[in-house]
Amino acid sequence: QVQLVESGGGLVQAGGSLRLSCAASGRTFSSYPMGWFRQAPGKEREFVASINWSGGTTYYAESMKGRVTISRDNAKNTVYLQMNSLKPEDTAVYYCNAGPKVIIGIPDSGSWGQGTQVTVSS
Repeated sequence: QVQLVESGGGLVQAGGSLRLSCAASGRTFSSYPMGWFRQAPGKEREFVASINWSGGTTYYAESMKGRVTISRDNAKNTVYLQMNSLKPEDTAVYYCNAGPKVIIGIPDSGSWGQGTQVTVSS
């Protein structure tokens, strides 16, 4: 089992930026794709971005393309999500996830962290 701890959320004005981090421990971090998901109030959790084990392949939700960049540092067991040009509709709790199907946007049910709140004011 992998343990995930997200951080870096906060309150930002529209147009601002945030960098989220997800520190992983437990099973071998570098072996698995990693991803970010988010859940807004009253909505289902949705895919944001994913990255393969080496960092050479990334995928993004259409709504986030051009505004976010996912990256990973396997030496630090950490995955990042750089978010720019944030919009009020990006307000949500952001979660990272690890698992073999995360690369195609399917999260591993046993690999959720506690999430980090991102609030974008207009």
